[in-house]
Amino acid sequence: MLSATPFLLFDGNCAEAMTFYHDCLGGDLTLTKLADTPMKAQFPPEKHDRIINAHLEADGIAISATDWMAPDFPPQQGNTTAIQVRGENEAKIRKIFDHLKDGHNNQRLQELHPLPFGLYGQFYDRYGVQWIFICDVA
Repeated sequence: MLSATPFLLFDGNCAEAMTFYHDCLGGDLTLTKLADTPMKAQFPPEKHDRIINAHLEADGIAISATDWMAPDFPPQQGNTTAIQVRGENEAKIRKIFDHLKDGHNNQRLQELHPLPFGLYGQFYDRYGVQWIFICDVA
């Protein structure tokens, strides 16, 4: 089964923003700092206190978020939101990923690749919409 979630990117204030949304919406909030993951070795120490993954679920509403990590691509209006597609079937995720990226525009393309939490990939499609894909693989 696939799911789609709004994905927000913050510039160092992800925990503050997601805590505010949690205060407003209630539900369950999970915040994971970069320092608490195996990925911390890939980033400079000044980024270790940033949130690598935040997820809020409340009454049928789900929002995922992170702090900005790309050093060579600054956040600006228009590139701080995305649609996150998550699933468990790698073949299905790859098929949708490949079809959406389809060779047009796909700026900031990161092909699906393994990370500690599963397969990850992202790009901007031909319409300028940012897509993030996560495949939960065992």
